[in-house]
Amino acid sequence: MVTKSNEQGSNVSNPTKRIRWATQRVSGTNARHIRQSIKDRFQHRRTTSAEKKRQPGDTSHLDGISEEPEAEASEAGEGQESSGRRIYFNIPLPDTAKDDNGHPIAHYERNKIRTAKYTPLSFVPKNLWFQFHNVANIYFLFVILLGIYWIFGNPNPALSSVPLIVILFLTAVKDGIEDWRRTVLDNELNNAPTHRLVDWNNVNTSEDNISLWRKIKKATTRSIISTYQTWSFKRKSKSAGGKSYADRALDGSRPSVDTRQSHRDSVFSVQSGTSEDGIKMTPVPSPQPEAGHHLQQDRLAVGDRPTTSFSFEHEENAQPANGHLPPAGKPDKDYVPKFYGSIVDPFKQVPGKARFKSDHWKNIQVGDFVRIYNEDQIPADVVVLSTSDTDGQCYVETKNLDGETNLKVRQALHCGRTMKHAKDCEKASFIIESEPPNVNLYQYSGAARWTQRGVSKPEEPGTDMAEPISINNLLLRGCSLRNTEWVLGVVVYTGRETKIMLNSGITPSKRSRIAKDLNRYVIYNFVVLFFMCLVSGIVQGVTWAKSSTSSDFFEYGSIGGRSAMDGFITFWSCVILFQNLVPISLYISLEIIRTAQAFFIYSDTWMYYDRIDYPCTPKSWNISDDLGQIEYIFSDKTGTLTQNVMEFKKCTINGIPYGEAYTEAQAGMQRRQGIDIEAEGAKVHKQIAEDRVRMLQDLRKMHSNPYLHDDELTFVAPDFVNDLGGLSGEEQKAANKDFMLALALCHTVITERTPGDPPKLEFKAQSPDEAALVATARDCGFTVMGRSNDGIILNVLGKEQEFTVLNTLEFNSSRKRMSAIIRMPNGKIILYCKGADSVIYSRLRPGEQSQLRRLTGEHLEMFAREGLRTLCIACKEIGEEEYQTWSKEHDLAAAAIVDREDKLEAVSDAIERELTLLGGTAIEDRLQDGVPDAIALLGDAGIKLWVLTGDKVETAINIGFSCNLLNNDMDLIVFKIEDDKLESAEAELDRHLESFCLKGSDDELQVARKNHSAPNPTHAIVIDGESLKLVLENQLRQKFLLLCKQCKSVLCCRVSPSQKAAVVRMVKNGLDVMTLSVGDGANDVAMIQEADVGVGIAGEEGRQAVMSSDYAIGQFRHLQRLILVHGRWSYRRLAETIANFFYKNIVWTFALFWYQIYNNFDVTYLFDYTYILLVNLAFTSLPVIFMGILDQDVSDKVSLAVPQLYRRGIERKEWTSLKFWTYMLDGIYQSVICYYMGHFLFAPARFVTSNGLTINDRPRVGVFIACATIVVVNAYVLMNMYRLDWLILLLTAISILLIWFWTGVYTAFASSLQFYKAAPQVFGQLSFWAMVLLTAGACLLPRFAAKAFQKLYMPRDIDIIREQVRQGKFQHLDRYEAYVPPGKLPSAASSEVSEPVKSHQQSGEALDDDERPIYPPSVANTGTTYNPRSQTGSDGTDYTGHRRSVEQPPRPSFDRPLRPSFDRMRDSMDRIRPSFEASNDFTSAALLTRLESSHSGTPTRRTLHGSSSLR
Repeated sequence: MVTKSNEQGSNVSNPTKRIRWATQRVSGTNARHIRQSIKDRFQHRRTTSAEKKRQPGDTSHLDGISEEPEAEASEAGEGQESSGRRIYFNIPLPDTAKDDNGHPIAHYERNKIRTAKYTPLSFVPKNLWFQFHNVANIYFLFVILLGIYWIFGNPNPALSSVPLIVILFLTAVKDGIEDWRRTVLDNELNNAPTHRLVDWNNVNTSEDNISLWRKIKKATTRSIISTYQTWSFKRKSKSAGGKSYADRALDGSRPSVDTRQSHRDSVFSVQSGTSEDGIKMTPVPSPQPEAGHHLQQDRLAVGDRPTTSFSFEHEENAQPANGHLPPAGKPDKDYVPKFYGSIVDPFKQVPGKARFKSDHWKNIQVGDFVRIYNEDQIPADVVVLSTSDTDGQCYVETKNLDGETNLKVRQALHCGRTMKHAKDCEKASFIIESEPPNVNLYQYSGAARWTQRGVSKPEEPGTDMAEPISINNLLLRGCSLRNTEWVLGVVVYTGRETKIMLNSGITPSKRSRIAKDLNRYVIYNFVVLFFMCLVSGIVQGVTWAKSSTSSDFFEYGSIGGRSAMDGFITFWSCVILFQNLVPISLYISLEIIRTAQAFFIYSDTWMYYDRIDYPCTPKSWNISDDLGQIEYIFSDKTGTLTQNVMEFKKCTINGIPYGEAYTEAQAGMQRRQGIDIEAEGAKVHKQIAEDRVRMLQDLRKMHSNPYLHDDELTFVAPDFVNDLGGLSGEEQKAANKDFMLALALCHTVITERTPGDPPKLEFKAQSPDEAALVATARDCGFTVMGRSNDGIILNVLGKEQEFTVLNTLEFNSSRKRMSAIIRMPNGKIILYCKGADSVIYSRLRPGEQSQLRRLTGEHLEMFAREGLRTLCIACKEIGEEEYQTWSKEHDLAAAAIVDREDKLEAVSDAIERELTLLGGTAIEDRLQDGVPDAIALLGDAGIKLWVLTGDKVETAINIGFSCNLLNNDMDLIVFKIEDDKLESAEAELDRHLESFCLKGSDDELQVARKNHSAPNPTHAIVIDGESLKLVLENQLRQKFLLLCKQCKSVLCCRVSPSQKAAVVRMVKNGLDVMTLSVGDGANDVAMIQEADVGVGIAGEEGRQAVMSSDYAIGQFRHLQRLILVHGRWSYRRLAETIANFFYKNIVWTFALFWYQIYNNFDVTYLFDYTYILLVNLAFTSLPVIFMGILDQDVSDKVSLAVPQLYRRGIERKEWTSLKFWTYMLDGIYQSVICYYMGHFLFAPARFVTSNGLTINDRPRVGVFIACATIVVVNAYVLMNMYRLDWLILLLTAISILLIWFWTGVYTAFASSLQFYKAAPQVFGQLSFWAMVLLTAGACLLPRFAAKAFQKLYMPRDIDIIREQVRQGKFQHLDRYEAYVPPGKLPSAASSEVSEPVKSHQQSGEALDDDERPIYPPSVANTGTTYNPRSQTGSDGTDYTGHRRSVEQPPRPSFDRPLRPSFDRMRDSMDRIRPSFEASNDFTSAALLTRLESSHSGTPTRRTLHGSSSLR
C-alpha cells in the first residue's frame, strides 16, 4: 500500500501549498480581525519563505473552506516561497534554507516567554512612560517646569516637585510589586525542567550570539531574582510547606501561570539514573538492527508491495508494531494489514552519543526531541511520535487551554511508534511540513515525510512516504499529560508562537464608568482653571497699564516691561498658584481605594467556596464601582446555574420507561399547579429510598458486582433489574441488555482503577454526560474494565469479554451525535449511535418501529419537562463487505490533507443511516446551592437576568421555572422562525410589539434607555439560536431589543459563543446600561470579555472563564453578595469620594483666588508654599481616602435583606453632573466664607501681640485662613460620611492637627524666613480660635440644614432603612451569621438547592380567582398577547388546573406495575397536553413522530428547527 508521493493520479497532494487551509473554518469578520491582530503582534522576524506571514488577500472562501488559488501555490522543496514551515530532522538543510554563512534562514521564537511589562533595567524609564500617559501627570510636570523659571514666581521649584514625585513613586511601587510577581512566575515557568535530547545536531536552529547588552540584562535579572528567592525561602521556611491560601486563589490570572511544572510521581516512570548529565530512558526492549531487519521482513511478507504513501492516523484497529494479526472474531481471509512505514532507518550509522537530559523550558527550540512524563506539563507545541502505550495513545488535560477538565485522547504518528530510545531519535530521518502558527486551538494541519528504505535492498533509493498530522497528533503547550507513562515527540512551535500564547493577551482592557466620566469632570476643572488664569492675566495687565497710580511711586517696574507681557506671565504664574484645582492626588487616592476594596472582596469569607478552596478573587481591581451599577446579568446555564455534575436518572428502553427521580423542574411544575411540594417531595423521596434499597438487593442477587457502590447509584429502577432478569419476557431482557451494551461501548471514556477492597473504578470522559452513562452501565453490571490494544474489555454480569473497536466517529457540534463501530465476540459488526433526539430520529430505518418511536418520543418529552438532558440511543448491524468498503473510504478521508474534516463528516454520515431505535436516556444536571434565592434577590434589586445557553428549549424553560426566572403568571413568548426569513422574523416581532403598543421606533428606544425600572412580571421570551441569528441583524435588532425590554426574563437557547457576545453587546450599547456576564467554560469567554464586568465561576469545566474574567467566584450564589454588598458599597463610596475631592480643591483654590482681588492679581501667595504642596498630600488626604475605603451606610446583612437599595446604582444617582456642580458651588460658597472671615477680621484694626509686634502680615494672615479652611474641609467630609466610629473620628482629627503640627515644626526654624515663629504668634491669639469656629459654623450650616431638610421631608430609601435599623427592626438578622432569606425552606427536589416558598403555595389546592393578582390595564394580558398556555388572555390555564392535583389517582402505565415517577409526570402532562401541542414549545413526541427519516435512504433535508443536540 505504498506509492511514491509524486505518483500521477494519486489522491495525495503536496501539503506545502494546501496544508495551511486544509482544516480551517471560516470565522466571523470580528474574529478574523482579532486573530490577524494577534498574529501581527506575535509573529516577528518572518524573513524567510518558511515563515512568510499569511495575508488576508491570499485566500478565497469556498463553502466554508479557506482556499488559496492554485496559481499562487508553490511546490515546497523547490526553493519557492511557502506559507508554512519545514522542519528537518537528521537531514541536512537544503541550500535554499541557508544564508550566505551557512546558517538557517528561518528564525523561530525562543521558548522563553515574558508576560511581565518590565525588566530591572527598563522598569524606571518604561514605568515613567506609562505613568505620563495620564494627562494629570503631564499637567503637573508642566507646572513644575514652569516653576523653574523665576519670572513665574515659584518660591521653591524643588519643593514643588515633591507631590508629583510622591505620586509617581507610590504608583511605581504598586506597578513594580504587581510586575515582580509576574516576573517570578515567568521565571518559574521558563526554568521548569523537561527532558530534551542533547549531543545531536538540530539543523533548524543555530546558537544565538548573545550581545553584551543582553548579558548585562541577564546578569542583573539573575542577581535580583536570586536575592528575592533567598529571602522568600527564608520566609516560607518559617511557615507550613506548600502554597498559601492567597497564592492559590490569585493563581490563574494568565494562562501561563497554570502551566507550572509538576513533580512526576508515576510509579511507571522507572529511571536507571537521575544524573543531571543524562537521564536514561525507561528500560524497555529496544529493537536492534537485526531485530528491525526481521521486523521489516515480517511487515513486507504479507501481501504485495504497499500501494499508497500515506499511513492512516484514524485507523482504530491498527495493530502493534510487532505484528499485524486480525482482530478477534474477524475472518483472516483476504486480510491485508496496512503498512505504515517508519521514520527510523535501522541501517543508518549514528555516533550513539545522543541522550535525554533534564533541561529548562526556555532552552527548547523548534526541531528538538523531547520526552514528557506522566503528570508533566507540555513545554511547547509537540507532535507525538511515540508513547508508552502500544497503541500509540496518550491522554492530556486541556484545562489551561479551553477550560475543560475532561481528558482528551491524542495519537502518536504511526511512522514513529517504534521509537523508544535516544538512539532511535538519531536514526530517524524525516521532514515535518507544518502550517504557520495560528490561534485555532482545535485545528492543525501538517505532514511528516520520509524515505522508506527497502529491507532486502537497502542500498537502493527508497520510497517517498508521508503521513498527515492533525490536531489529534499535537500536544499543546499548557496541557498536562495524564494516565500515560511517557511521550516522545518533536517540537514544532515554541514561545509566543504556541497556540496558548497566541490565545493569551486578548482580554480587553476595561475602565469603570466613573473613571470614564472622571476625565470629563477633570476637563471641567481645566476650563475653570483656564478662566481663573485668564481673568488674572487680563486684570493684572490692565492694572499695570494704568498710569497715575501708587505703583508709579512704590514699584520699580514690571517683569514683562509692558502690560501684554505682564498679563502673559501672570497667566502662567496663576497656573502654578492654582495648580491644586486639578487634583493630581485624586488618581493615586482612587488606586489606593480600589486596592483596598479588592482586598475586602477577596477577604470576604462568605464568598469562599471551601469545596475547591477558592475565595472570590478580583482580577481587575479598577472596576469595583461598576459592580454597583449592574442592570443586566447574562448567565450561562450548565455549570453556572447548575452544578455540571451529571447524574443518570431515567431511561426508556423498547418503549418502557425506567427510573425514579424528583427534580427541581418537577417540583417547580407542581408548585405552579398548587401542590404542596414539601409534602409531595417527602413522599416521593421516601418512595425513592425504598426503591433504591430494593434495586441494590436485586442487583446483587443477579450478579455480585464488586464495582457497585451503594452511595454512587443514581439510576433507581428496580423494575429495570427485574426486566433484565427476564421478568417481562426475553424480548425486553434482550432490549435492556443491548441498551446497556450501547452505553458501555459507545464512548471515549478512560478507566482509572483505585485499589481497595472492593476496588473502585473512575471514568475520565470528555464530557460529564458520557461519564454518567458509563457509570450507570457499570452499576447495572456492564462494567468497562479498560481498553486493550484494539478494543474495550467489559465485565458483562460477571463474565469478562473483549469487544473490538473498529472505528469511533466522534461527536462535534455540527454532527450532534457520536458512533462506535464494534466487532462483537461472535464476529458481527454493530454500529452504536447516540445523539440528539431529532438527529437520531431522522436517521432511523423508514417505515419501521412506528409504535416505539411514538412511545420513546413521549417519554423523552416528559423527561425534558422534568429538566433532564435527553439523548437517543440507536444501533445498526453492518455486513462484513459493507464495512470493508466503507472502511476504505474512511481511510482515504482520514488521510486527506485537503478538506479532511468535511470528508470525514460525509463518510461518517453515510454509515450512520438505517438505524434501529433502542431507547433514550435522561440525565439531571442539578442546580447549584442557593441559585433560586440568589436570582430572586437579584430580581428584587431591579437586576434583569438573561440566560444564554446551548441547551435545548424545553430544558432551558424548565430550569427557568426551577430558578424563579419564570412563573405560571407569565405569558411565555416562544420566538421561533421556521422558514429562516427576515420578513417572517420582522412580522413576528411586530406582532408581539403590538401587544405592548410599541412600533420599534427610535423615539421608543430613547425612552427605553432612560427607563431603568424592572419590567412587570407578566411576560418572558424564549428564543433559539437560529431565530436569534435573524433578530440580531441590523434591521431587526432594535425591535428585538425593545421587545426584550418589556419582558421580565429572557432565555436564549442553542446559542454559540459569538451569539452570546452579540447579545451582550446589543443590550450594553443599545440601552446604555451596565452589564455583567457570568460563566464557567471556555464557551463563555466571549461574553465575559464583552460585558462591562466579567465573572468566571471556578467550576467543573476548568479555569478558562476564570482566567478571562474580572472577578472569579466559586458558586453562582456568591454573585448576590459581590453585587448587592460590595458592588453597592464600592460605587457609593467612590462616588462620594470623588465629589468630596473636587469640593475640597475648590475651597482651597478659590480662597487663593479671592485674595488676588486685593493685590491686583499679581500672583502673590496668600499661603506659605508648603501649604499648597501638602494640602492634598497630608492635610486633607486621610478622611477622603478612608471615606472611600470604610464608609458604610448599612451593614451587609441589611443590604441583602433590602435589595431595593441597589436600584440607586442602576439609575446612576450616586454620581451625576448635578451632584458634581452642587459640590463645586458649595465649595465656592465655603471658599468665600473661609477667605472673607479672615479678611474682614484684619480689615478694621490691627492686632498687637504681647511683645508689640503685629501679625497682620501676609504669611500670618494665611495661617488664619488656611487652618480654618482645613478644619472646614475635613469636617465637611466627616459630615458626608454615614459611618462615624472612633477610627473615622481619629483619622479626621489627625488630618486637622497635621497643619498645626507642620506649622509649629516648620516655623521653628529660621530657614522658614518670613514664616519664622508664626505658629506661636498666631496660635496664641484668641481671635484665631474664635475665627476658626465661626468659619466652620458658617460654612457647614447650609450643608447641614440641607441634609436635615432632605432626610426629614424628602427621605431616600437608605434614610428610611437606616432609621429602621436604629429602631431595631433588623435585629432579627443578628441571629444568623450571614443573611438568611425570609421563608427559606429545604427544597423538596433532589437538588440541594433551597427555595423560598410563598405562603399561598403551601396549600394543597390552587388559589381562587379572587385571590389571584390583578394587573393594571397597562400590563394586563390582552387578546393579542401570546400565551401558549392561555388562549383567553387570563392567567387561568389548563396548566395550573383549578382543581386538586395531589389526590388524583394516577393512570396505570402500559398495564405494568406502578411506576410512580412516570405516572406522576404523565399525569401532569395530560393536563397540559392541548395547549402544549398548540404552543409547540418543545420538541414534542408528536413532532418526533412526524419527523421522517430524512437521512435513512431518502434525500437529505434540513432538520426541524430548534432540535436538540448532544451536549
